[in-house]
Amino acid sequence: MNRVYHSNRNIVYSCKYHIVFCPKYRRKVLVNGVDVRLKELIQSIAAENHFEVIEMEIMPDHVHLLLEVDPQFGIHKAVKTIKGKTSRILRQEFHWLTTKLPTLWTNSYFCSTVGGAPLGIVKQYIESQKTSQSLWTNSYFCSTVGGAPLGIVKQYIESQKTSQRK
Repeated sequence: MNRVYHSNRNIVYSCKYHIVFCPKYRRKVLVNGVDVRLKELIQSIAAENHFEVIEMEIMPDHVHLLLEVDPQFGIHKAVKTIKGKTSRILRQEFHWLTTKLPTLWTNSYFCSTVGGAPLGIVKQYIESQKTSQSLWTNSYFCSTVGGAPLGIVKQYIESQKTSQRK
């Protein structure tokens, strides 16, 4: 997969994150239409907040997201926005969720960067900058480092769907 860089006024970036979060008590409540509505809501929230959902899989007891997020918006704010808005709307639309759980989501989530150059290459590049002449501008470059390659994460998310059906 070719790396695509995004930009805003001051930043050129490629920041992809694998996110996993669960309903409270890891209850299997993302079923019976909740999963379909949750996908719609996440896509809508992403569009409103200018981040991209690259891949998404809703399991009965957890959610996998592969997101591209502007570093000025931030991954924590993106996850907080998704969890907050989806909880409010889903609990209004599926009233039975309010009787099963005190809150829809746990307070925690898993986050890992995806793609980018291997850590050793980035370290080597940074070290080599000591001998290079620096030029500072009002812009900066941001890329995630380490983690699994994008294709592997997509494959893993898809395999979660397949293994759940068995």
